[in-house]
Amino acid sequence: MKAIVVREFGPPEVMKLEDVPVPDVGESQVLVRVKAAGVNPVDCYIRTGTYASKPNLPYTPGKDAAGTIEKAGNAASGLRPGDRVYLSEVQSGTYAEYVICDASQVHELPENVSFEQGAGVFVPYATAWRGLFEKAQAKTGETVLIHGASGGVGIAAIQWAKHAGLRVVGTAGSEEGKRLVSEQGADLVFDHSEPDYLAKVREATGGVEIVLEMLANVNLVNDFEVLKMFGRIVVIGNRGSLDFNPRLTMGKDASIHGLALFNAAPETMSRIHDEIRSGLRAGFLVPAVGRRFPLGDAVRAHHEVLETRALGKIVLLP
Repeated sequence: MKAIVVREFGPPEVMKLEDVPVPDVGESQVLVRVKAAGVNPVDCYIRTGTYASKPNLPYTPGKDAAGTIEKAGNAASGLRPGDRVYLSEVQSGTYAEYVICDASQVHELPENVSFEQGAGVFVPYATAWRGLFEKAQAKTGETVLIHGASGGVGIAAIQWAKHAGLRVVGTAGSEEGKRLVSEQGADLVFDHSEPDYLAKVREATGGVEIVLEMLANVNLVNDFEVLKMFGRIVVIGNRGSLDFNPRLTMGKDASIHGLALFNAAPETMSRIHDEIRSGLRAGFLVPAVGRRFPLGDAVRAHHEVLETRALGKIVLLP
């Protein structure tokens, strides 16, 4: 089969398309034919070798995918060839034509969700859920500011927040991005490339209880301009260091929460998948697909996910 293989950590160009054996299926495992694989910023961080946890080399990147079960082990009860599924925390990396998974990492993909959409389910929707409901403890009627709301996690957060009865303020850096954020249901949309956008947010809202922060090294200090007393900031994305005065938290009795999806407890992850399944079936969770690349263009996809303004989920098509 074809798969992307990383044999050394470094820039996107370390990823190579190679012929590798189709993985064998264990007793409690399933082999999934990948129809679409999601590309996440975390994939890029891991590939550089600077992420908190590093895979053993060589490895195939990718944590998100959707496809059909090709083969199931004898102990993988209830799973049959042909079943439509989305994947979470797979064994062998999703940038490939086939991927091996434990039975617990395979989840039903409803018929109303395409494979390309399914490739944008796990990391974005699980991350957004944890940020809103586990970390920020969001409550109906509160206002949340979602920085970078046009990306995969941002769109997921809009959908979760609107369903929970929150007022949503989203930012994007282009007219296309602002339009997408508005279409997803944000109550207010601002251009975060404008120097005075936070003043506009404060004037329009009177302040927000929650900030979901996708680029903390740029925005974290300024987030306090719009944060209400006892507000909560959840750091989801960060690409560098910054000069930060902790007194900012003291003046507003504010909390800053760090979030890495894969630190979630097993019981939390189980609940998240239940919530995702219900939301997909009900139709209030609808992943937005942005650009599509052939599997062999993974290098270009990694440049795209970090260097351009996000517009939905980027996917690879084997």
